Amino acid sequence: MKKLLSVLLCAALLLSAAAMLSACGGSTLTLNVYNWGEYISDGSEGSLDTIKAFEAWYQENYGQKVKVNYTTFASNEDMYNKLSSGAVSYDVVIPSDYMIAKMIEEGMLLPLNFDNIPNYANIDENFRGLNYDPENKFTVPYSYGVVGIIYNANVVDEADAVGWDLLWNEKYTGQILQFNNPRDAFGTAQYKLGLDVNSTDKAEWDKAYEELKKQEPLVQKYVMDEIYNMMEIGEAAIGVYYAGDYFTMLDAQAEDVDLRFYQPERTNYFVDAMCIPSCCKNQELAEIFINFMLSEEPAIANAEYIYYASPNSVVYNSPEYQEEMGEDVMEILYMDVDNFKTLYNQYGFLNQSNDMLSYISELWHKVRN
Repeated sequence: MKKLLSVLLCAALLLSAAAMLSACGGSTLTLNVYNWGEYISDGSEGSLDTIKAFEAWYQENYGQKVKVNYTTFASNEDMYNKLSSGAVSYDVVIPSDYMIAKMIEEGMLLPLNFDNIPNYANIDENFRGLNYDPENKFTVPYSYGVVGIIYNANVVDEADAVGWDLLWNEKYTGQILQFNNPRDAFGTAQYKLGLDVNSTDKAEWDKAYEELKKQEPLVQKYVMDEIYNMMEIGEAAIGVYYAGDYFTMLDAQAEDVDLRFYQPERTNYFVDAMCIPSCCKNQELAEIFINFMLSEEPAIANAEYIYYASPNSVVYNSPEYQEEMGEDVMEILYMDVDNFKTLYNQYGFLNQSNDMLSYISELWHKVRN
């Protein structure tokens, strides 16, 4: 009798456990990801939909459904303002280096548990220990790149396409596009003048301001994403933007447009990285997502889709990826990969103090008004 009761009790416990597991597996986890627009492979034009791929992979490997709520931001500042307001909660964000430094300083990011991110081993040494996260505690690099000048060779004389001077060449008055954000716009003037883009000397920023004021009468428009269409259809002849985006414009250029790209000797080297904000609701799931994005198939898909360089050695060492991108693209995107850390620490943007940021903002308001 006792044996029978014991068997019945065990059966009941097993049924109860199975029911609990079934209930758990039937629930759906939620992961909130906040990223730049057009900055992940989304399944369009035959590409891998990396978000859906992660959801399927997670259910297959963990036996539980997960729903990724994927939303986008237009600028680092927009992302920062939304997070710092406390009105929203995200689990993974992908800001740029200088904003990451600010968020670390203000306690807005969680240290990562790299036991959950073994694919971090794929990140090249040149992208570790950079000044925005010197101890590699808070971030995993997602992409990187440089700022350069894009021009229409059907309008611009090749002899004029030298250094930053092209953006100040009066011959092309009304055909020049400048960044519509202070950090990048001031950077163009500072690199042109040989100034330190991270200077805390307000007199140096005043010099850059004067240079931007000289440029103002030549500028058709201050732009961000508007640059794509304007350069592609030949509405403007010269623009300053990120190297990866040049190839997007090249693919869509009109028949009478011949876009070219060059990288001045002194320019901004930048990194965007995956981070977990302090408002995260499920850190382990966020880390599993980051780890998945570092695995070969999604990492290559993302790099091919966004046209930015990847700090992931599995990507840029892949023969299939190299063939897909082509020699000309690889040469521009990965020109400085072996010397990136040195160049980045010399020319990349650092976070500025609140006092300097306020001063830069005041100068920028004067440039635009």
